[in-house]
Amino acid sequence: MEYDPMSPIWLQVVQQIKGKIVTGEMPPGSKMPGGRDLAMQYEINPNTAARVYQYLELEELCETRRGLGTFVTENTGRIAELRNQMAEDALRRFLASLEGLGMTREDAVRMLTKEENNDA
Repeated sequence: MEYDPMSPIWLQVVQQIKGKIVTGEMPPGSKMPGGRDLAMQYEINPNTAARVYQYLELEELCETRRGLGTFVTENTGRIAELRNQMAEDALRRFLASLEGLGMTREDAVRMLTKEENNDA
């Protein structure tokens, strides 16, 4: 993974894992890699991997079961909530980039509607 030097590495890893959770690549209840495995997978320090899991637990996206490991939450409502948050964030970035080009939100809607009509 190539990291953005303008953002903390642990937060970038958190975002990657969140993406895997909402897309189902890491389904509800699935076992997550151990801390050392996560560190090797993302080429990060084991302490950074521990921070990633601590944050994901605070966000109620995973839980650590003593002696068993860390698992993706089985709370599908929480996962749906995360998916909506991520979609809204993506939409805000999209609209901001279009506004940077001098386009309005109405222009964006028109463009998206045009694409839908062309697909039909």
